[in-house]
Amino acid sequence: MSKQTHAFQAEVKQILHLVTHSLYSNKEIFLRELVSNASDACDKLRYEALDHPELYEDAPNLEVRVFFDAEAKTLTIRDNGIGMSAEEAAAHLGTIAKSGTRDFMAKLSGDQKKDANLIGQFGVGFYSGFIVADRIMVESRRAGLPADQAVRWSSEGTGEYELETISRAERGTDVILHLRDEEAEFLSTWRLKAIISKYSDHISLPILMKKETWDAEAAKQVVTDEWETVNKAAALWARSKSEVTDAEYQDFYKQISYDSEPPLAYTHNRVEGRSEYTQLLYIPKKAPMDLWNRDKRGGVKLYVKRVFIMDDAEALMPAYLRFVKGVIDSADLPLNVSRELLQESRDVKAIREGSTKRVLGMLESLADSDSAEDKAKYADFWKEFGAVLKEGVGEDFANRERLSKLLRFASTHADEGVSLADYVSRMKEGQQAIYVITADSLAAAKNSPQLEIFRKKGIEVLLLTDRVDEWLLSHLHEFEGHMLQSVAKGAVDLGQLQDEEEKKKAEEVAEAFKPVLERLKEALKGRAKDVRVTTRLVDSPACVVVDEGDMSAHLARLLKQAGQAAPDAQPILEVNPEHALVKRLADDPRFDDLAQILFDQALLAEGGQLDDPAGYVQRVTRLLAPAA
Repeated sequence: MSKQTHAFQAEVKQILHLVTHSLYSNKEIFLRELVSNASDACDKLRYEALDHPELYEDAPNLEVRVFFDAEAKTLTIRDNGIGMSAEEAAAHLGTIAKSGTRDFMAKLSGDQKKDANLIGQFGVGFYSGFIVADRIMVESRRAGLPADQAVRWSSEGTGEYELETISRAERGTDVILHLRDEEAEFLSTWRLKAIISKYSDHISLPILMKKETWDAEAAKQVVTDEWETVNKAAALWARSKSEVTDAEYQDFYKQISYDSEPPLAYTHNRVEGRSEYTQLLYIPKKAPMDLWNRDKRGGVKLYVKRVFIMDDAEALMPAYLRFVKGVIDSADLPLNVSRELLQESRDVKAIREGSTKRVLGMLESLADSDSAEDKAKYADFWKEFGAVLKEGVGEDFANRERLSKLLRFASTHADEGVSLADYVSRMKEGQQAIYVITADSLAAAKNSPQLEIFRKKGIEVLLLTDRVDEWLLSHLHEFEGHMLQSVAKGAVDLGQLQDEEEKKKAEEVAEAFKPVLERLKEALKGRAKDVRVTTRLVDSPACVVVDEGDMSAHLARLLKQAGQAAPDAQPILEVNPEHALVKRLADDPRFDDLAQILFDQALLAEGGQLDDPAGYVQRVTRLLAPAA
């Protein structure tokens, strides 16, 4: 046929307008799209040739070639795949989302679909060429058609395209991009190789480019006529685990993570069922600098049929596992038009849930291992990522129980590595609760006067010093039937751990001390919510606690440091009537000063700050000064 001019369908005009106005956030994506389409065309030929081997003609080796002409400012992506007839070119290149792949997949049924799992399903990507080109020419001949029935399609990406019949000896397709002047960066072997390595390294077909050598006379790189493969042409994660060595797994991790150290652990699995995907996930040894940035995108790369789609697919991994690196390769994941954003679908949720469980399983195998090496690995993991993993207790209800078993704390028995299961196994006979205390530092927690009775009776208390721990306690209320109880909230209740004689003595002391309590309440009015006798203190004269339902003083401080408003709740002062300082209160003429000092000291011991430090210093000075 002679050259004919056709108008694009209305929806194509719209998509071309979007494409040329930065539909994609990254210009280099166009090469990924066109190489992916070329790979699809080869996969289609391979599939059709199962029944019609003559379609291979005299070129059985399928490949993609990428080359450029710097003077003409053209970039060509050539494949020797299935090719197109004139009718297919008009239909596929003139209609949106119809590169032929979708129709091709629709024709497959039953077991054929499993055999065709390498066949691509994207068609919109061709138009991404207009991001960098002001004109695109496509020359193609369908496999099996004579040489004089090839077709040339060309368009400037506006409202029309031209179609004409040409002669072409080779089957397959050339996509020739006439680049805009400002897109000269894509006329560089180094630049193109870098893009192919980033996005298409694991396409199973060889991607060929012309070699460059150094010309000493011209003092520059020159392109030769020799072709070389620029991609690895084999997805490591698509290979059987038995075929991949540990060294290869570690090298691949370093390649995708830019980490110089090997990973702490990794898992490689193929999941089959309603959603089919392969996962290769790594846990790093060291935390990145931006670990605490919850807006940071995740470290999982998304591939679809070994074609790179997205660098940081945060939708496939929960925020509390944002340190995980790796690859997820889906066979049937739905994507939007740009292939840069995942659609929220059942397949996405299934992959997210499956990947989360796989990572938790990997951590459990380390934490529960009898191997000293694995236990040491988990201890190292916890130091780097434990505080982040705690976020999952509140965010991931379905895995809360599994996460609670992975938690590790310091306690009054050990400075690190104490699990909730360890704690429960060491609980005293008759002990019902798991006792905890939160503080700004391990030293502050260890030396808190609120622990004195627990230390005296040998009752273990977990020491929580991470900023996230207060939030953790608001979601983790019990473990294996034992409630978590803060020793800094409410009156101390040791239940069966306190014998009847102790309780009776405490009641008698409290009754005898009532007059002093009333005076203390009056002296501390406006500062203390209440003043009461306590049995929790052994060596200290007093401590402050909050009511059971009130916000802890530690959490209130954290909120204020973050610039947020905190409830203005007054603490409760608990005094030790057996302490010498408290005993002298009743008869001391400086009762009010002593009461204020007692309260201030209790605040300081708890980690709080004084509203009036100068007043505290003046009162202490008056006490220390010799009587006139």
